[in-house]
Amino acid sequence: MARDLDEDDVRIRPGRGKSRPRTKDRPEHGKAVQGWVVAVDRGRYGCLVDGVRLTAMKARELGRKGVVVGDQVALVGDVGAGEGSLARIVRVEPRATVLRRTADDDDPVERVIVANANQLAVVTALADPDPRPRLIDRCLVAAYDAGLDPLLILTKADLRPADELLDAYRALDVPAVVTGLAEVRDGAVLDEVRARLRGRRTVLVGHSGVGKSTLVNALVPGADRATGAVNTVTGRGRHTSTSAVVLELPDDGGWVIDTPGIRSFGLAHVDPSRVVGAFPDLAAGTAGCPRGCTHDEPECALDAWVAAGHAPAARLDSLRRLLRAREAPDED
Repeated sequence: MARDLDEDDVRIRPGRGKSRPRTKDRPEHGKAVQGWVVAVDRGRYGCLVDGVRLTAMKARELGRKGVVVGDQVALVGDVGAGEGSLARIVRVEPRATVLRRTADDDDPVERVIVANANQLAVVTALADPDPRPRLIDRCLVAAYDAGLDPLLILTKADLRPADELLDAYRALDVPAVVTGLAEVRDGAVLDEVRARLRGRRTVLVGHSGVGKSTLVNALVPGADRATGAVNTVTGRGRHTSTSAVVLELPDDGGWVIDTPGIRSFGLAHVDPSRVVGAFPDLAAGTAGCPRGCTHDEPECALDAWVAAGHAPAARLDSLRRLLRAREAPDED
């Protein structure tokens, strides 16, 4: 016999509330302001917005997209309060240049060092510690690959003449500035260095102990970059800079990006054709090269190109030395 139904017989499935359904659409943030990342510290980003420094976090919608020093970004949130405020980075703008390296030559993972720079200054000491030409070569390869103008800054000229090292890079037409460490410590005006940096965004790289932080402190009073001594037995110093940071050059309209001291510069990501492209007097000669040419083999067309007088032999020798640096260890 059927019975009458009452409210106890009604089974209602618990609902999920009135939350909005998820969407894959990302907010456009049309009112976001433009900023420039000048420091990165444990997931927080120091940004300049119209000359005002603020701190930002990466918005969730960026996912795993990396943000590095030099990035132009779009920010929302507390963007007008200056120091002490906290904004959100919601977009990373397309990068004009990207300086990369790998941990070693077998590592397929590229690490972006700096974005949107236009000059790479390789800082090396002429003594204490001794120069490491293969590491210099590798840094130059990275500069050509990234589309940055290279610059050599040779320090400690009061300990050893620079002529021999300058001769090794003369055929590459890489500009060089030579300075003594004593001159820097005495606070002398580094007119030639400043002239090379004026109006540029320059990345400074070099292994520990070469005087890079001392140079930065002389160029940017108040920068207070830590300096340290070099072990006279191993030729190595402690890493006195621990993170990349952007510093404004006073009265010069330029910026320097100081990076931590490096012990190696992996080039697993570099395509030889991009390096050759930085040598316009040689690049045209590669048209006759066989497919996959390394430009350092008997079938390479560059030998005939040079023999025909289109470029000096010293230029080709220097290019091939750089290309070999991709394969040879950078320890000297």
